[in-house]
Amino acid sequence: MAWSDTATQLITQGGWVMVPLGILSVVSLGLTLERTLFWTATHRAGRSRTLSRITNELRRGDLSAAASIAGKDRSIYGRFAAELIDEARSRKGDSGHNRVQESFALERAEARRPAIERWSTIHSVIITAAPMLGILGTVTGIIRSFNLLSADQIVTDPAAVAGGIAEALFTTAVGLVVALITLFPHAVFRSQADRALTRLELIAAAIDEQASG
Repeated sequence: MAWSDTATQLITQGGWVMVPLGILSVVSLGLTLERTLFWTATHRAGRSRTLSRITNELRRGDLSAAASIAGKDRSIYGRFAAELIDEARSRKGDSGHNRVQESFALERAEARRPAIERWSTIHSVIITAAPMLGILGTVTGIIRSFNLLSADQIVTDPAAVAGGIAEALFTTAVGLVVALITLFPHAVFRSQADRALTRLELIAAAIDEQASG
């Protein structure tokens, strides 16, 4: 009951624009939570040491040891390394190995991009749409106030005019808050995605170096 009362109060204060803003805020928080859990698990403590062990074994040419380490790592890095090692083993001795391996590595890296960049577009849309909805609420609130002032009858209740102005200010503030609580996590997640893609490139480079040797 308290939640419904709060929602009703917010809609009363901000007008109909508060409905889509509320939906955007809930979606933003949900996606932020999902991405936080994903990157916390992906870049947990010790992950960089595991990757270093894999790349070191690859540079030494020990595919079996690298495959053993990668097989125990169920992250995107471990699965990516395992797939490339299997491909390297299957093409060992092929004169066109390096070129094929590079193509295969690119294909497998791109296959992991959706998981790495998941919800990035939606976050970007929320960051852009929330302030615009806030401005829309500002415009409708001011229009409502001017309609009251321009009416034939004399306005005897200043609160009626103030309500439109309050709606205008309230929706702008809420739109900016929704955008901000999405913007900062989005920036962090983008940096994590860039870090992940760089690590995939390092793994592919280590396998290619081993194959060239």
